[in-house]
Amino acid sequence: MKGLIVAVQFLTRLPTPRVAASSEEFAASMRWFPAVGLIVGALVAGAGWAGARIDPWTGALGALIVWVAVTGALHLDGLGDIADASGAAHKDRARMLAVLGEPHVGSFAVVAIASQLIAKLVLLHALLDVHAFFAIALTPFAARIGPLLWSRALPDLHAGLGSQFRGAVRPVDFAVWSLLLIAAAWVSPSLLAAPLAFLFWIWWLMRRIGGISGDGHGAGIEIVESLLLAAALLLAHLA
Repeated sequence: MKGLIVAVQFLTRLPTPRVAASSEEFAASMRWFPAVGLIVGALVAGAGWAGARIDPWTGALGALIVWVAVTGALHLDGLGDIADASGAAHKDRARMLAVLGEPHVGSFAVVAIASQLIAKLVLLHALLDVHAFFAIALTPFAARIGPLLWSRALPDLHAGLGSQFRGAVRPVDFAVWSLLLIAAAWVSPSLLAAPLAFLFWIWWLMRRIGGISGDGHGAGIEIVESLLLAAALLLAHLA
């Protein structure tokens, strides 16, 4: 349970018991990332359901506010950093890494974060309109399986937060969460698109950035969440 508490502390702003963790225990907390996603998803879907009792737009806004507040915009920050770094990638690798390490927010980051928030708001509204509460609730869970794969499949971009996770995920961890993802797909079949989204992010990062970092994990979670919401909406309209 300590690993779960550490993961909740890292990925959310939810109150938890104060626990001290070594660097090894912090890295091992990645094994609990999908469980944190279940907590986030339940809160987001609950806010959406409550707001949708007024109208879907109110539900979508409430769900989005809870989504950002619970995660502390952690992954949005990663998305912005990756967007800025990608914008500088055409110059040279040194410049890209320098931009990635800068604390300042550039124009690419502003556009990426704004686009992501708008996309989530519109997709949440559409899904609430068709009462796809399970798809909303399970999306954060599925997206947080991605880092387990990315940490093993991608080279470290630099020595930083993301590099601490390398080697922390055991084959049994990935197998358990993969089986749970398949089980969750019985409730929300659109989750079967998750592996494709994971592979897409591997391909994009290698092509554009050249490796994984903490920002890459955060940005990947955001991208996968939007892709899964879109997949759920598409499936709802095809059904």
